[in-house]
Order: sequence, then structure tokens, then C-alpha cells
Amino acid sequence: MESVTVHDVTVPKIGLGTARMTGPKCRDVVERALEMGYRHVDTAQMYDNEDAVGAGIAAASVDRDDVFVTTKVDRGNVAYDDVLSSVDASLDRLDTEYVDLLLIHAPSERVPIAETVEAMNDLQDRGVVRHIGVSNFSVDQVRTAMAASETPVVTNQVKYHPFYHQNDLLEFCIDEDVILTAYSPLARGRVADDDLLAELGDRYGKTGAQVALRWLVQQPNVVAIPKAADGDHLRENLAIFDFALDDDEMRRVFEAEGGLVDRLRDRLRL
Repeated sequence: MESVTVHDVTVPKIGLGTARMTGPKCRDVVERALEMGYRHVDTAQMYDNEDAVGAGIAAASVDRDDVFVTTKVDRGNVAYDDVLSSVDASLDRLDTEYVDLLLIHAPSERVPIAETVEAMNDLQDRGVVRHIGVSNFSVDQVRTAMAASETPVVTNQVKYHPFYHQNDLLEFCIDEDVILTAYSPLARGRVADDDLLAELGDRYGKTGAQVALRWLVQQPNVVAIPKAADGDHLRENLAIFDFALDDDEMRRVFEAEGGLVDRLRDRLRL
């Protein structure tokens, strides 16, 4: 599987999103995904499934150290002491001694970013958090987090798919060596009905969903975490590394929803 490396942190380009999955179903999906070859799993305190994700990881015949696990601090837990206690609870639910990546799930209006980041840095000092990042942050908010942190801010996890662009953020991430992690990369299934994506997929024997994911991961610094709940979709989302879109095809997908500004076009070399 392809990966991206920033600040000596290597992250698989495709991960398993687990939002809105709980209980035994979530456990089974995580186990099955890891057995298929996934090595990146994304969860969050807010998803109420960390216990199921942890059980799935434990059940799979894959070493824990080979799985890149991300969880997120809920917006209600971003005060310093709440970060520490809630992450300890997350570790208990995940049944792991550490998480590879801890994110602020969303910016708070009541707690300064710097306070949350300080707690996350202290968790890194304890060795229970390997790397930190943010989610649903604007470019300015990412800059604030970067300025406050003693360690690199590895990613900003945001909604990104062919119908919802993040041009300014992508340009920033490329310039600042930050990963853009795309959630809802399949637009909750809308990509399956898109004529352009289907047309491009026909050229490669791929589905429109696979083209959408390939379009994302071909962009520098972009990782995608599609959710899938059955074996066919898990396999389909993983089977995107045996073809590549050419520059014209990449441009056509960008241009279908507003196109590219010249600065970003230059950085993408399109």
C-alpha cells in the first residue's frame, strides 16, 4: 500500500473510517479489514466505538505495532485536565498502551487551542501518544496549533471529496508538510452515481468510487479514510493502487467542481 511521510511519520494512504459503526459489527469490520491488508484505522471518542475498534485490532492476526491507530479528543474534553483523563479512558477502551495519532476533533469556542495542544504534548512526553494533529480546522486554526505545539502537527482531518474541494487547505498542507486526511471521501455514496467518475473508471476496469479514492491519494500529502461495512466495499476501497489517473484525468475531476487556482495547479504539477 502507498503511504505518505511527513516529519518522519509514515501514514498509509488508505485507512478505515469507523464513524457510525458500533458494537460487534464494528469489531468484525475492523478485524476483517486488517486481515485484508488495511493498516490504518480511524476512530474517535465521539463515535462510541473505541472498545469495538480495539477488540477488532486484538482479534486480527496483525501485530499492534503494524497498525496505525488514530483517535480524537471530543470537543467537550479539550480542557487540559479533560484531555488527559479522556485519553486515558480512550486507551483503556482501545486496550492499547498508545495511539499513533491523537487529534482535536473540532475547534472549541471556550478553550484555547494552545491549552489542548499543551495537554497533547504532555501525553506525548508520557509515551501514550506518538503524534498529534487536528480535525475540522481552518488554515488559520492549524497555524495556531502549530505555533503552540512542541511537536509537529501531523494532519488536519477534514471533509474532502470530488464534490467538496479544499484548495486553500491543500496548498497549505503541501507547503507546510502537513497531511490532509480526507473523511467522507466517497461523499456518502454520491460518487457512485457520477458520470465522469464512471467514465474514467471504465478505462481502467474500476468503479467511480475507486476513481474518487485514486484521485485523492494521487494528490501529495492526501490520505483518505473511507468507511465500509461489508467485505466487497472493503476490498474495493483497498484496490486502488494498481492504476493511476493521468494529468488530464486528474484535472477533469478537479474542474468538475470549480477547478484549480494557478498556485495549486503548479504545486500539483497539473
